[in-house]
Formats: sequence, C-alpha cells, structure tokens
Amino acid sequence: MRIRYLPETLINQIAAGEVVERPSAALKELVENSIDAGAAQIQIDIQSGGKSLMVISDDGDGMSAQELAAAVDRHATSKLPDDDLLNIKNLGFRGEALASIAAVSRLKIQTREKGGEAYEITVEAGRKSEIKPSSHPRGTRIEVRDLFYATPARLKFLKTERAEFMAIKDTIQRLAMAYPHVAFSLTHDGTKSLNLPVTLDPKARLAAILGREFGENAIDINAQREGFSLSGFAGLPTLHRGTAQYQYLFVNGRSVKDKLITGCVRAAYMDVLHRGRHPMVALFLTVPSELVDVNVHPAKAEVRFQDPALVRGLIISALKHAIHEHGFETSSTVSTQALGAMRSSYSPSLPLSRGSAPAVQPSYYRGGSPASAAYGNLAEAQSMMYEPEPTARYEQYEEAPPAPNEEQQSYPLGAARAQIHENYIVAQTPEGMVLVDQHAAHERLVYERFKAQVAESGVEKQGLLTPEIIEMDEDSISNILTHQSVFAKLGLELEPFGQGALSVQSVPALLGGKADIKKLIHDIADDIAEHGNADMLEEKLNEILSTMACHGSVRSGRRMNGDEMNALLREMEKTPLSGQCNHGRPTYIHLSLKEIEKLFGRR
Repeated sequence: MRIRYLPETLINQIAAGEVVERPSAALKELVENSIDAGAAQIQIDIQSGGKSLMVISDDGDGMSAQELAAAVDRHATSKLPDDDLLNIKNLGFRGEALASIAAVSRLKIQTREKGGEAYEITVEAGRKSEIKPSSHPRGTRIEVRDLFYATPARLKFLKTERAEFMAIKDTIQRLAMAYPHVAFSLTHDGTKSLNLPVTLDPKARLAAILGREFGENAIDINAQREGFSLSGFAGLPTLHRGTAQYQYLFVNGRSVKDKLITGCVRAAYMDVLHRGRHPMVALFLTVPSELVDVNVHPAKAEVRFQDPALVRGLIISALKHAIHEHGFETSSTVSTQALGAMRSSYSPSLPLSRGSAPAVQPSYYRGGSPASAAYGNLAEAQSMMYEPEPTARYEQYEEAPPAPNEEQQSYPLGAARAQIHENYIVAQTPEGMVLVDQHAAHERLVYERFKAQVAESGVEKQGLLTPEIIEMDEDSISNILTHQSVFAKLGLELEPFGQGALSVQSVPALLGGKADIKKLIHDIADDIAEHGNADMLEEKLNEILSTMACHGSVRSGRRMNGDEMNALLREMEKTPLSGQCNHGRPTYIHLSLKEIEKLFGRR
C-alpha cells in the first residue's frame, strides 16, 4: 500500500513548520497563552536570540495534572468550550502551539493552579514524560531549550541572534500595546531589554514603547459605526517616519498585519503628508466576533472581515476627523529640534562684526507665469490674487511695527513683530514667540481654497476625440469598474470595451493633454490591487492643485508689511490643516519663553 499514515511525531514536526517558523513565533504563542490565563505579570528570559533558551513565567490560573498532560497534545485546548469557530474570545484556540513546540525542542512545563498542587512535565522531540510533583508558585513556567534541534533543516534557516532577538522584542511590544493592564519584562542574555509595568493609561504604554515623542504628539482616536468600535492614537502629520513599520492594527486585542491599515492610513494622511513619509499610528478595532474570521492564517497574523468596506470607511473617517481637528497643531518635536540646532550651532568664538552679504533678489510669477501656462485660468486667477502690493514689495520699514496689543497677542499665533530674511515672520505671544514660514503657510491656505473651489464646481473633464483603448487583465478591469462612479466624479470616464480592454472616454482637465493615460490607468489598477482602494487619481489631482498653490502663494523673498503679516496669521488660525504645508513640513514653530531663556542660561 503506497498511502500510509505518518507517525504522530512527524505530524507534529510538520505542523510546527507552519505554526512555529522562528523563535518569535513560538514565544508569541506561549505569551498569548499566559494572557489568556489571566496573568498580570509575564516575565520572559531568552538566550542566543531564543535559539538556545526561552523561559516564560506568569502568575496566571495554572493547570491541574490532568490539564497539563492534555496541554502538550495536538488539538487539545480550553479555549473553544462550544466548538464555535465564529465566536472566538481568546488569543489562542487551535490547541497546536504547545504540541508543535514540543515536537522540535526540549520542553519543560511547571504549573500550579490556585488552591492546588504543583506539577511538571517534560517533552523532548515529541516524547512525553510522566507527570511529576513540582515546587512552583501559582501560575505557569515554560522552558523551551534548543528550539529546532529535532529539525536541523529548519535550524539552518534561522537568522542571526540579533535579528531573532529583535523579532522577539517586536512581538512582545505588540502584545504589550494591546494589554497595558499586564506587566511585561524581557531579558536577553542577562540584560533587561523591556520593563513595562502595569498601567491603566493606554497612551502611557504606547509612549513607553514608541517613544516620548509619540506620547506628546498623539491624537486620540475614538469612533463607532454599526457595532464596530475604533480607538487608539495617531501621530500629528508633522511627526512622521520613513517607513510604515510604526503603524499597528489590533483586532479584538490581536495584533494583525494587514494591508488594510496601510491603505487606510495613506488615504487619511494623503493631504497632509508627502507620499514617501509615513505617520505613526496604533489603532484598536473591536469587532463582533461573528463578523471577523481569525482562522485564516497558521500564525493568526491575518484576519478576514465580513464587510471590509465598513472597516476601511470607519478607519479613514476617524483618522481624517482627528487630523482636521488638530490640523492647526505642529508636533513638539519641531520646536525641540529647532532648540537642539540652536544649541549645537552656538560658538563663543563667532566674530561679532557685520558681514556684507549680497542682497537676495525676490522672484515672482506674474500673469504669464509657468503656473498659469501649465494649469490654466484657475492658477492665473490665484497668481493675480496674491500678487504683492507695489508699496509692500521692496521698501524698508521706515519705523518699527507698532507694539502688539493684548487682543493681538491673545490669538494662538500672536501678533507679528518682524519679518526676517524676507521669508520668516516673527510673532509674539504671551507665552513666547512663533516663527512662521510665510511661503509654506500661504501655500497651505491657497491649496485649501483650490480644493474648496474644485469641490464646489466639480472636477472639469476633458473629452477625448478618440477614446483611448487600454488592454488589461480581467481582474484589473473588474477592480477598476468597481470604482467607476468614484472616477467619474473626478473627471475620468471609463467603460468596458469587449474582453480584456477598457475604453477611456474623458480625463480630468487638470491633467492636461500631456498625461500618459495608459500609464495612469495601469498605476490605478496596481494601486487598487495593492491597497484595495482607488485613491491614486485623487492624489494625482491633489498633487497638481498643490503645485498650483505653490506657484500662487506668497513667495520666499517678498517683503510684507505688518498688516499683511497679521492677516496671514489670522487666516492660518481659521484654515484647517494649516499647521503643515502640503508636503507635511511644519508651517510654524512655537518657542516658549522658558525655552528661549534656557538658550541664554537664564534658567
């Protein structure tokens, strides 16, 4: 007979290849068991990146002798009392982890339940010992030695000790984010790497993991929709990173890695952040258990929502609402970095004589500017609207600006006191001073006006004399046609054209006649496939409006009088998202009087 039954040990080793692919995966399963057991303190001690030793100790419920004997068998679990995979309340539920780990390592478990006796068991490469009495306090201690020694082929594919340790640390940090009421400690080769005490403040736990900057500049997120609840924190647009690795999503307390969050965060921050930069977010989604499937990945790292569009809409709307509410703010890191630069550039040996630097010649775009030539009447009108007054262009101030009155200073951005280097406005507030980049600030104001005009009158479309026929695979065509109504509102009219092709009837007029339509459609299709949304066209249109705003705003090098500067400050205070320009750079820096006095050694 050619078909035979595999031995139990080999079955467990094969299963271990899916469930326990590296030390961090094994540790994740064991720590999740501790959390499910109601532990308040979890201590992790590892050596050699988890390859030679991992010890997990908790003060949870513990196990009886009978439960301990069953725990190391495959598909034995206490987490599915009703055998209902649609109503999973715990992090673990398959009953595979301990058996899989025991099949490829030397495992020892010591446990004691409340009011009971302590017991221990050892398992070596899947071979169980007898249950023996032990000396152990309440809770469970699991010791995993020589992981993958029974499967040398898998051992060869492990990364360096440091890489494996960093993966373990990331795993513990993710679990700690979701469970601030549990204390976690991690020790590697005798050195304590994490020490996270119990806290009732989720933001404090996130700040301990992601850094003080995140704690100081995180926006509170709280939204509900149709039984779904979203909470968490998102960084201000001016607090960003060069990678998306600082974006975390938790579903019912379970850390998941899903492209959904990447697309949602990108869509929410699309208007306030450059495409190459990424915000920091930690979002906690609570979903009715029957509306989410967590049994779609061996390591439970992915989930499947019954209504992903609802989840996506909830995340994007909650983030956008929070960003707009706090759009006038800039992160505290901006001021901190500015102060740091001032301190590091200080030198007592600097000469005090005045130099003779050549004058900077200001430049402007007039009615025949590149902006109006490239973007039509809209840009031309705005360029003319913001043409500087003749009396305010080059003249030096004959006298100092009047001292600000109390009413002017009471505004968030204070009262303008001076303009330096024809680009920066210095304003005085009761608590300190504000330094404003006039071009970046006005660029945001003009950009918001453009968007309002486009929203009011719609995106003008330009019909094609000869429709563009684009050949594509059926999946891409189906994805694009699903968002057909969205594209139509943005001026892009698409229709199916036989099998394996699309017909482009019109394009947004803002794109102009030089747009590569074929490349645009293929890029949109790729974007939908990768992120599940159709935001690329809107992003491209916003990029054009942003460029138009740049050309239509107050230029660097233009002199402004006191009234103009104060008018710009007041308009910034009324305009959403004015704390950052269209590319995510801050438009102003606030320095408190205490910080300024520190620079001069007064405090």
